[in-house]
Amino acid sequence: MSRYQQLRVFCYDVSDDRRRRRVAKLLEEEAVRVQYSVFEARMSDRASARLAASIEAVLAESDSLRVYTIGRSGETKCDVRGAGVPIETSTGFWMM
Repeated sequence: MSRYQQLRVFCYDVSDDRRRRRVAKLLEEEAVRVQYSVFEARMSDRASARLAASIEAVLAESDSLRVYTIGRSGETKCDVRGAGVPIETSTGFWMM
């Protein structure tokens, strides 16, 4: 993981089905869905801002998007229970 990348949590509330699908599609291209309207991704400030701007262009005035940045110390305090997807780690892996 680049030292410039941090864990980002994207949460949205979109009332219209069509717009909601468009927001989800944008997020699915760059992040991992962890709940219905919550996605996580490791990315830089620039990439996060670009993605948020793309989503904002789809939103109506009544919709909302929140982006949380979680630093390393915050990640150690994150707790996932139940059937939740674990937080993506920076550990690499090989595909063969």
